[in-house]
Amino acid sequence: MKTRVFIAALAAVAATAMPQAATKSITLPPDGVQLKESILPGFAKAQASCVACHSAEYMRYQPPTAARPYWDSMVKRMKVVFKAPIDDADMPAIVDYLVKTYGNEQGK
Repeated sequence: MKTRVFIAALAAVAATAMPQAATKSITLPPDGVQLKESILPGFAKAQASCVACHSAEYMRYQPPTAARPYWDSMVKRMKVVFKAPIDDADMPAIVDYLVKTYGNEQGK
């Protein structure tokens, strides 16, 4: 019984002694650029995975002559380096969408 009272008292002291973490809120500006719509399955996957972290404008600034290996390495880089929440199974569809919409396979 004494141990429980001591632990409860210790927890109460610790709770008052430690400053409470301040809750912060960040409001991002509206994104003026959206992903180019497509019937490709990778479009919805890119909306869910890519623009959750960065603007769709990022894709517009990539070289329009970029081939499939470039886009494949970019998607892998986002996942490995930046820890983007991309399922391995979704990567080929996202790459296909990106190369056909923003890369050297546009219009194919």
